[in-house]
Amino acid sequence: MRKNILLILFTFYFSFAFSNEWNNAQWIWQQEDGPSNTWMSFRKIITLDEVPEKVEALIAVDSKFWLWINGEMVLFEGGLSRGPSQAGEWNRKQKITPTNSWYDTVNIQPYLKKGENTIAILAWYWGRETHKGTHIDSGKGGLLFSANIGNQPVVSDASWKALQHPGYDNTIAPSSKAIVQYNVLFDAQKSIGDWSEKAWYKTDFNDENWPRAVEKGKLGVAPWYNVEPNIVPHLINHGLENYENHETLKLPFVSDGKMLKAKLPFNKQITPYLEIEAKAGDTIFITTDNRLNRINATYITKEGKQSFESFSWMNGHEIRYTIPKGVKVNALKYRWMSVGEMAGKFEIDDPFYQRLWWMGNNTLFVCARDNFMDCPDRERALWIGDVADQVGYLFYSMDNAGRQLLKKAILQTTAFSENGVMGALGPLRVRELVAQSLQFIAQGIWPYYLNTGDKETLEKAYPFVYDYLALFPMQENGLPEYRKGKSPDSWNWVDWGVKKTIDEQPIQMAFYYLALKEAKKMAEVLGKTEDIKWYSERMDVMKPAFDKAYWKNGFYSTNVDKFKDDRANAIAIVSGIANPDYYNQIVDNVLIPNRFSSPHFEWIAEEAMCIAGRYKASLERMKVQYQSQVDKKTMSTLYEMFPRGGSYNHAWNAPNTILSKHIAGVRPTKVAWSEFEIMPALVHLENIKKTIPTVKGDIDVEIHVSELEYQLNLSSPKETEAIIGIPKTEKTIDKVYVNGKCVWSKGKIKKKIKGVLFKGEDMRYLKFVLLSGNWELEAIYK
Repeated sequence: MRKNILLILFTFYFSFAFSNEWNNAQWIWQQEDGPSNTWMSFRKIITLDEVPEKVEALIAVDSKFWLWINGEMVLFEGGLSRGPSQAGEWNRKQKITPTNSWYDTVNIQPYLKKGENTIAILAWYWGRETHKGTHIDSGKGGLLFSANIGNQPVVSDASWKALQHPGYDNTIAPSSKAIVQYNVLFDAQKSIGDWSEKAWYKTDFNDENWPRAVEKGKLGVAPWYNVEPNIVPHLINHGLENYENHETLKLPFVSDGKMLKAKLPFNKQITPYLEIEAKAGDTIFITTDNRLNRINATYITKEGKQSFESFSWMNGHEIRYTIPKGVKVNALKYRWMSVGEMAGKFEIDDPFYQRLWWMGNNTLFVCARDNFMDCPDRERALWIGDVADQVGYLFYSMDNAGRQLLKKAILQTTAFSENGVMGALGPLRVRELVAQSLQFIAQGIWPYYLNTGDKETLEKAYPFVYDYLALFPMQENGLPEYRKGKSPDSWNWVDWGVKKTIDEQPIQMAFYYLALKEAKKMAEVLGKTEDIKWYSERMDVMKPAFDKAYWKNGFYSTNVDKFKDDRANAIAIVSGIANPDYYNQIVDNVLIPNRFSSPHFEWIAEEAMCIAGRYKASLERMKVQYQSQVDKKTMSTLYEMFPRGGSYNHAWNAPNTILSKHIAGVRPTKVAWSEFEIMPALVHLENIKKTIPTVKGDIDVEIHVSELEYQLNLSSPKETEAIIGIPKTEKTIDKVYVNGKCVWSKGKIKKKIKGVLFKGEDMRYLKFVLLSGNWELEAIYK
């Protein structure tokens, strides 16, 4: 009873608070609440005396929408899979989690004109959930629209026209039990002029016979509840493009009925497009080369010239068209939609590592859309351990869209926690995978704050971090009790690699220690004095206890022969729980000879070797593990398993983290990249060129080395400081020039330059601080 009262109050409060912004807009649909896989067409004609300088439309939908104004595409695929919830602290105390809806803000001003204007929206209601999905079905299709055009409010209500699009067959089966999106079956004979001069979304279309939309309730009504702003920027629409083998397709041509393979430049998320001339009733089938679950499109032709684009996105290395014999094909194209731009750059003079970085970058982008996902061709699920792997290199590759997508993952994961358990798969169910939850705290939440400085999100997430870490009771031996997971759907999973050698006990202990260490940093930022003490006390007890329990010339739980596990030893180094005196023994005895990890743990093994100062061994291990994939020239993304297996585009491949953070040596040392360091470990490499898209702006780094010279060109944004390390070699650093002026000679500072400070030196580097700006640094060895 109390829960229902609170829910009513909650709904009333947000309905009132947002009523002005939404102008009492109504959720609209047809009379039926669905059905599932329904494509609904909406039209609204408005008349304007003037077009204001700024007009923004607010649009919420379950599940996706496409927007045209006056026949011109304004937004291709708006909306996010549903699943936001209220701010974490409110959920945490009240245990009420009404599932809200996202809304998009769209600039429509450039598309409006004086006089009559036509607003057209195609909404796609999925009406289903999957056991591994991130979409929470409201149970009802719905569209909510509001725009203030000068003093004229335009809102969704019964004055809009609404028609279930007859061209789409909503009885077609989903692509799989795991992917929420459906295949597409479109019959052009039943269409309403799509992709033609008289299309239903254009101004001259006559909608007189269309039924009016049915009002379903105002903002705040169940099952959509409150609406929250979509924090992820709209997808980048790269437009319709020709395939890579466009020339060999020799368009236009008359089909011989055989399957056509249209090549993509790399594995992308795309919507396929065609222009044809055909008789009525021919069936065209479109799919991809994916090995697992495919999104397919089936198009039934009408008579004459026509075009078609399937809006349910698919991915692959090639798009396969099966077109009946006799159909004239005038164009085959595709539309790439991406989360932000591929803003990060990496160029290196070794073709193997260059291609590997490119493949890793493509893998990151094809595994990001509504959420970060494990893979796009099996389940598209938000596994937070996979997200933690992606975090390692997303800050070197993605612009603000990637940072916001990570923020969404953090807020959704924490908000849907239950009884202190931070689930590893969300938000539909709290499925606990202990190692992934601990990894996400340490290698997901803290790096997000370090790279962005977003304290507000940290404040929301932190209570759940503490609650989860408090679930581990300490034992008399100084280590926490091994946790297998307490939720009904928990899974005692660590890695897909060689299973018989997985040493679960030390792996979980090291991950827990790392989570404590990073949570302590969060507490320090937020001023949680008691929590800081609690973390410190646990860490102080754990470190010697871990050594005592597991050290045997490597870290093992019981059987040295059975558990000589690279994963346990790698995370021991990365977490900081291992004594640095052991590093070389671990590398030589375990990490070099044993390669049991899957790609999920591989980058941690490679990072451990870099932390140990064994950069050459790290690169050699990376090459052995990824050689067969890099050599396969038909591939542009990376497999789920070594040497191949599972999905061929899996998110947890993170060699780019090692190449960017340790080999190029670029990493943030203070919050939001206000200070960063460039401490390269180039091994055999002589040239690196890198762009890092930070919250402060792009950092451009170019390094060239030879036996007698080290050159670094740096362009860094305002409000940053760079700590530059000039590598020491067997030769002596004789002179250092900055922007052509000698600042160091024969072991001493020679001349002070504004914006350049001497930082000191250690065994590996001579260090300088360069303030923001453009710099050319040259070191001469002798």
